[in-house]
Amino acid sequence: MGNLRKIIHIDMDAFYASVEQRDTPAYQGRPLVVGGRPEQRGVVAAASYEARRFGIHAAMPSRTAQQCCPQVIFVKPRFDVYRQVSRQIHGIFRRYSDLIEPLALDEAYLDVTANKRHLPSAQATAQAIKRAIYQETGLTASAGVAMNKFLAKIASGHQKPDGLTLITPGQALAFVATLAIERFHGIGQVTATKMHGLGIYTGADLQQWSEAELVRHFGKVGRWYYQLARAADPRPVNPSRVRKSIGVERSFARDLETLAQLQQALAPLAEQVASRLKQRQRCGYTLTLKLKYADYRQITRSYTRSTPFETSAEIHAQATQLLIAHWQQQHRVRLLGIAIANLQPVSPYTQLSLDLTLETTSQVLSGQSSG
Repeated sequence: MGNLRKIIHIDMDAFYASVEQRDTPAYQGRPLVVGGRPEQRGVVAAASYEARRFGIHAAMPSRTAQQCCPQVIFVKPRFDVYRQVSRQIHGIFRRYSDLIEPLALDEAYLDVTANKRHLPSAQATAQAIKRAIYQETGLTASAGVAMNKFLAKIASGHQKPDGLTLITPGQALAFVATLAIERFHGIGQVTATKMHGLGIYTGADLQQWSEAELVRHFGKVGRWYYQLARAADPRPVNPSRVRKSIGVERSFARDLETLAQLQQALAPLAEQVASRLKQRQRCGYTLTLKLKYADYRQITRSYTRSTPFETSAEIHAQATQLLIAHWQQQHRVRLLGIAIANLQPVSPYTQLSLDLTLETTSQVLSGQSSG
């Protein structure tokens, strides 16, 4: 096991809810939900630890959350604030490593094999990062320290909140053996059910299977399961990790019932997606429309074309086509979403060419000459 990496996974504790409790002292120690209110048919985006004790969790309808805990406080999300705090936290990360892979606003991997502060160990580095986050933001984070990303991510959730768990190389195999297979990266409920049918419930059970047997039952991904069962994960921390999609969705206080209402609601979503693409200097070839009906049934429909989507007009037009083709008119709609995937960087030369074309066209229309 020579040349082992030293990986830290940092995961902020109930991030959105903790920011709200920090900024409003009256919320501290009380069950709190960040999300839409029950009368607006909202959904829980985040729940404080006090709310979680009542069984409240992310993606739960707000009405259900209120039934679980009638005294729960509902707070509207402030994503601009969360993004600002996230930037502050990532600034702390950069003091210790240049190899940072963000996963979301509230979590990231750091490779600290050679930490910038020359601290004696990855564990000491994680402690220093946690301490700096608390001193500078008033928020707590949990950290997992291990030789790879798979183990570090599991470790960070082991002693939440405000935890720090170290899994040494010598402990790795025994630790994996104790895990329920649902906790393995890439094993969802469908695969877990299939594994249960084969008598695989824990990492120890999975370790008994050969690579060939796992491939026979699960296809190529069986090789990945074989590696994880042996505490192996070759993935490096990737600082240039590219988003897979850019999207926006919105829930409505009142259901939308007509095509005109739906088309009108799609327009600002298309504008927001186009704005986010421009900010990140991306375009994309696949557009996905998401519809959630009043009865919570959900469909997604996608269209891929040979030229990329960039402008709000293009995005709105294609989303409308998908809507007309797939909306079940007898059903009212409570949520709409648009996402662009299959992303590529916008070529600066393409943009320059477009700008010159627009400039030339403008000059011709106004009777000007470049001579």
